Amino acid sequence: MILPINIYSDDILRQKAKPLKGVDSGIDELVASMFESMRNASGIGLAAPQVGRSIRLIVLDLSCVDDYEREKPMVVINPHLLSVRGYNEMEEGCLSVPGVKGYVTRPSAITLKYRDEHFEEQTGEFSGMIARALQHEIDHLDGTLFVDRMEKRDRKKIQKELSALSSGIVDAEYPVVMRDVAVISKHS
Repeated sequence: MILPINIYSDDILRQKAKPLKGVDSGIDELVASMFESMRNASGIGLAAPQVGRSIRLIVLDLSCVDDYEREKPMVVINPHLLSVRGYNEMEEGCLSVPGVKGYVTRPSAITLKYRDEHFEEQTGEFSGMIARALQHEIDHLDGTLFVDRMEKRDRKKIQKELSALSSGIVDAEYPVVMRDVAVISKHS
């Protein structure tokens, strides 16, 4: 089932998500819906708060990205960064901030402890685009958006687009929702 994606300035995107204590059929269904919703929106990662659930759950699939075709989709539950190495700057976008892109500096390699879709504990080393996507999605679990990490001068350049999103004017080719604000989609 395709879920609508919560849009910039929706309160749920600013909350710290709660850890999961386990997985059940409801979580399995949510994971399947999150993958379907992410792929429908041409995304590579999606965090549960982006679909209205304030829990520490992420889905990731970079197999559509050049040089990452062999990467298997990931389910990441209750992630915890253990260490970071190196830094690089790269342009990012976000399904919750449609039509907006900006440069963000992040660690280029990370060590991450998390639970997988079976709730089994894993520790992994990630670098490149996978490390960046994981950090971007973990930020969602902590109530942070990529625009919050942009340099102030760069953020000023996108303020008009952010203001439009805040007032409910959205240019997205996928279902979106914003609580307490009527969304006007240019594609409706």
